[in-house]
Amino acid sequence: MRGSTSRQVTMLGWIDPGELIPESHPSRRIRPLAEAALRDLEPTFERMYAQIGRPSIPPEHLLKSCLLMALYSIRSERQFCERLRYDLLFKWFLGLNVEDEPFDHSSFAKNRARLLEHRVSRRFFEAVVRQARRRHLLSSSHFTVDGTLLEAWASMKSLRRRDEEDDPGDGNGYTPSNPDVDFKGQRRSNQTHYSPTDPEALMARKGMGKETKMCFSGHVLMENRHGLVVDLELTRASGTSEREAVTLMLKRMRLRTPRLRFTLGADKGYDTHDFLEGCQELRVTPQVARRESCWGSALLARLATTPAYQVSQRKRKRVEEIFGWTKTVGAGRKLRYKGVARNQLWAEMTLAAYNLVRMGKLVGAAA
Repeated sequence: MRGSTSRQVTMLGWIDPGELIPESHPSRRIRPLAEAALRDLEPTFERMYAQIGRPSIPPEHLLKSCLLMALYSIRSERQFCERLRYDLLFKWFLGLNVEDEPFDHSSFAKNRARLLEHRVSRRFFEAVVRQARRRHLLSSSHFTVDGTLLEAWASMKSLRRRDEEDDPGDGNGYTPSNPDVDFKGQRRSNQTHYSPTDPEALMARKGMGKETKMCFSGHVLMENRHGLVVDLELTRASGTSEREAVTLMLKRMRLRTPRLRFTLGADKGYDTHDFLEGCQELRVTPQVARRESCWGSALLARLATTPAYQVSQRKRKRVEEIFGWTKTVGAGRKLRYKGVARNQLWAEMTLAAYNLVRMGKLVGAAA
């Protein structure tokens, strides 16, 4: 007998979104880890909001939303809120009912200043790292550092000389959105030019012969046991930003472990006198790839013969998996925010999502 396509609308529904999610779905392993990290932030949430007044969107929903945007490559907050209206998995992950209305995309912009003021994204990332440490997933003495360029939300066409007037229009108040610009024969540098679209972005390129773009620099400190991110920093793309960022991250780690000596793997870009001396001052053994065409280092020449150095150089390549995931799945190929602070928030939530994915697989395998 042929079935009928006509259906009567259900008047009452008693559906729990969680019942529709498969038991083997990866989100079922990620959600409890994320909620455990949010419980650690409960005192911070209490300080962020007043006890009286109109209720706001719960910060737990905003942070979980940032995780979902990273996990499912959502390109904008507006698109996420649209998808939240009909995607039952998203509603289940946030703890909403089927009939609950999604919040507006402007909630992110209105609450971002509060999240930045209380450094909520950094605290959430650190809470995720603490969970990994309690589960004995982190190495306590072997680490790797590396950096990458992240394309800013600014075009090379927007570059203007620093001594020009503020109005780049035609004199009648009209400013074209995609003007024709000819820089042929002109020398451009970060000292003479800037982008009014994102004044904190700088011109940079990955190497000789590569295209110059407006960029920021992302820096990651990875532990070598399971390839989890233990610290990160997003800075302006200056020539010394990599070494300055890793020095800052090493100092933060030294505050947590003042007596433990650990090793640090890195590529040839970190083979400089200043960086190696700074590692010695922080009691860090630098297992850095040597420059073959440069002055070389007697310390690295001595370390390069040890088995630990060879293992560190093999493990060092795993940091590229983090950058690859961030730029493809995490939608970091081109940043969606302007300025260092807002992109730092994005980076902390995106790499927290990366850690949660890795931890979910490791915990699931151990179970």
